[in-house]
Amino acid sequence: MTTAARWTYVCRVDSIVPNTGVCAKVGATQVAIFRVVRPGGEESIHTISNLDPKSGASVLSRGLIGDIQGEVVVASPVYKQHYCLKTGRCIEDETLSVLVYPVRVFDGMVLVRESA
Repeated sequence: MTTAARWTYVCRVDSIVPNTGVCAKVGATQVAIFRVVRPGGEESIHTISNLDPKSGASVLSRGLIGDIQGEVVVASPVYKQHYCLKTGRCIEDETLSVLVYPVRVFDGMVLVRESA
């Protein structure tokens, strides 16, 4: 049996300060949504799990966004591991990763797809 993807409206894009993250609940899960604005104005939205796998705290939305070797990352505010916003992998420890959620912007609104 197949079910249709369920997209959840989270907020307007302009409600997220550029180069910061916010936390939202999508289904039963806390997600971290980041609005990344690169030099030159290129903008992207990324969504990962808000749960830091190393500390067990739901804090990734409060992390600092950066760039490591061309990969956009967020630094966990607890132990400072860097998680790639596109893949969820931890740069410093290959045994750690976070879930990445599909996200899209429609008419200025951020929508996140719930995982199955």
